[in-house]
Amino acid sequence: MNTNQIIQEESQYIMQTYRRADIVLARGEGVYLYDTEGRRYLDFMSGIAVTALGHSDPQVAATIAEAATTLTHVSNLYYTIPQVELAKRLVTHSFADHVFFANSGTESVEGALKFARKRALVQHGEGKSGIVAFKSGFHGRTMGALSTTYKAIYREPFGPLLDGVSFAPFNDLEAARALIGPDTGAVIVEPVQGEGGINAATPEFLRGLRELCDEHGATLIFDEIQCGLGRTGRLWAHEAFGVTPDIMTLAKPLANGLPIGAILLTEEVASTVGYGEHGTTFGGGPLVCSVANVVFDRVAQPEFLAAVTANGEYLRQQLRELDSPHVLEVRGAGLMVGVDLDIPAAQVMAAARSAGLLVINAGETTLRIAPPLIITKEQIDEGVAVLANCL
Repeated sequence: MNTNQIIQEESQYIMQTYRRADIVLARGEGVYLYDTEGRRYLDFMSGIAVTALGHSDPQVAATIAEAATTLTHVSNLYYTIPQVELAKRLVTHSFADHVFFANSGTESVEGALKFARKRALVQHGEGKSGIVAFKSGFHGRTMGALSTTYKAIYREPFGPLLDGVSFAPFNDLEAARALIGPDTGAVIVEPVQGEGGINAATPEFLRGLRELCDEHGATLIFDEIQCGLGRTGRLWAHEAFGVTPDIMTLAKPLANGLPIGAILLTEEVASTVGYGEHGTTFGGGPLVCSVANVVFDRVAQPEFLAAVTANGEYLRQQLRELDSPHVLEVRGAGLMVGVDLDIPAAQVMAAARSAGLLVINAGETTLRIAPPLIITKEQIDEGVAVLANCL
């Protein structure tokens, strides 16, 4: 089929919930993607901050091939080696004592909210079920995660959602203080907001949330689904703030594009959840965990993280030097960058795509740049030059 046929059949056979770009991607290599017409694109989005090691990574491909000849799935009724190895890696490199594996970011948030409510019930009894989230935050699209996602267009058509969810302005500690009280069971926050515009929390804000949760016996959840695992130049985004949560959710880059999610949690939370109280058929399967072990080992290397930091600083500096009146602000951490514009981001995205660069938005007027973490300065120069011409 040619490109037009594929697009027509997609509209016929697939539920129309996505506004897709009018290209059909066929293969990838490193930081480049190729469509069915043979055109090459520099990938400045990595599947929405997912393909940390780029496309068709030889080690990832070899691991998938080898795992496919041993075990792909046995369910969580049995032990498997890759799952235990991945859990050990995550725990020994974080604040956590235990891990629960899921299949996606939104499932990780669902589990985190359940675990927070179970902890509140066990330790405090009935009635401590309130959840505080933040404006511009995004935590997923299933019913619990959606309840804590701020954007009205995502939530309102699907109500009623969870009771007891309140939203405070991001980085406004006094507003949060007014909402967090004896009835609060959980507070959920992204250390760096992704969908909401690449907004970083302040250290004072996260420290204040930690203190408020301790004061009121609430569970502090850090959503690092997009900003975690090397994206900001640190293994975990919250390391920059000197604050640790009770629960952290992970997903996007953990298996370089294969579906996986993880909930990292302390013993105090984990000990309140018993056998049979949560589960998943596919979560933490041996094939995907084998790949995730490879990804983790590569990303966790100090020299790898140092390169993300250096290249991120270089990217932001090059963007700030763009000679365009349309660029209002450049911000971010590591290779998670937002560019505020005075025009719709969609216009720049379309122009960039025509010129061989894939970039996405984070709101109506913010470009979101999240390339594979393996990108080089030369490739950054290539992408920034395209943006300069488009602007």
